[in-house]
Amino acid sequence: MSNMIEIRWHGRGGQGAKTASLLLADAAFNTGKYIQGFPEYGPERMGAPITAYNRISDEPITIHSNIYYPDYVVVVDDTLLESVDVTAGLKEDGAILINTTKPAEVLRKELKGYKGDVYTLDARKISLETLGRYFPNTPMLAGIVKVSGIMTDEELIEDMKESFKHKFAKKPEVIDGNMKALEMALKEVKKI
Repeated sequence: MSNMIEIRWHGRGGQGAKTASLLLADAAFNTGKYIQGFPEYGPERMGAPITAYNRISDEPITIHSNIYYPDYVVVVDDTLLESVDVTAGLKEDGAILINTTKPAEVLRKELKGYKGDVYTLDARKISLETLGRYFPNTPMLAGIVKVSGIMTDEELIEDMKESFKHKFAKKPEVIDGNMKALEMALKEVKKI
């Protein structure tokens, strides 16, 4: 399956990496793609490192395993760069997206020689500005769509409008903030 895109998410329990991977799967499905979105479960607890995955393809997906050689990696918490080998198996013609404000020279050192594309996004700033609280998953979802080109910005925005109406049916006041977070993140992804 040469047209399949595989994504691995690294975050901490409670930051929404699993939720973002599932939202990405739903959005890709709604654009006509075949999808998988799943977490790797272990003894998760608030703040503990977690991993989630996506497979997105134009053809049916017959693989049912974790992703060992991802095209893209999303790092929701940059403190994981110190303790988790986030670039393990990451293809050099892919890319890594990191929620960080660290300078490029520090990141390159922490990425232990990874030679592929590196993108950053300040998901903390975006979520605090748009939601008033730190929820990095919505900006990082937009960021990986921008970096990977899985769908257009417009397709993501349209799909998320509907998704958020359903997801936040009991808290409609958070829909506008989440939409603004998506739009802001799409504009603020930076390649280093």
